[in-house]
Amino acid sequence: MKQRIITAVVALAIFIPILYWGGWSLELAAAVLAVIGMSEIFIMRKRIIMSLDFLLASIGVLLVTLPDHMFAWLPQFITRLDLIYVIVVLLLLHTVASKNKTTYDDAGIATLSLFYIGTGFHNLVAVRNDAGLDTLLFAMIIVWLTDSGAYFVGRAFGKHKLWPAISPNKTWEGSVGGNVVALIFAAIYLQFFPQVYAFWPMMGIALFLSVIGSLGDLIESALKRYYGVKDSGKILPGHGGILDRFDSLLIVLPMLHLFGIV
Repeated sequence: MKQRIITAVVALAIFIPILYWGGWSLELAAAVLAVIGMSEIFIMRKRIIMSLDFLLASIGVLLVTLPDHMFAWLPQFITRLDLIYVIVVLLLLHTVASKNKTTYDDAGIATLSLFYIGTGFHNLVAVRNDAGLDTLLFAMIIVWLTDSGAYFVGRAFGKHKLWPAISPNKTWEGSVGGNVVALIFAAIYLQFFPQVYAFWPMMGIALFLSVIGSLGDLIESALKRYYGVKDSGKILPGHGGILDRFDSLLIVLPMLHLFGIV
């Protein structure tokens, strides 16, 4: 517990100022976090990170993560998606050059991961820099309070397992309790920091984000259980890896774009 608290204090001391400043500092932080997240996927799969396929996957996740203004130099007939497709083709060609030491499955997982991780961190930057700090905090508060509420309500009242094959400690009571706690605090937050839509539509979005955030947590749990690891990484002592800490946000933040908030 002591290690968890120390890590949390240090991480927040670094991360909170970056969130406050936004701009290039957050863009750089998101890029670094995305590459670390990709490395965690490779390490969980016991793949070598000092390899061509990791280099290509890292370039790919950066192409997805980096903000739109960094691609203003591209000719009009070339898009960001074109560059990402070139990376995918190079990953496929590597399966040939490596004589299937890097397989089609490896290329597929790298491609899925670069979109999963990159889209999440791209929207971390987009929400902060385009919609504002108050909107980013709205999403973060929902995620954090859903998780914390589920933990405490589950410990106190949890009896019915939510999805034991994936996450044996989660319960339906905890999950619903987390949603309720998140909604209560979202309602309070909206009184002080109104968002782009009226109160009740935003409350509906808050409920959706709370539920989808819980599913994001289960996605990461399924990933770790499949690869037989407890944590996605060890970069945050007592907390695990980057994907452990951002699992819900990687799913929640892109949803703000789909709702037209960003």
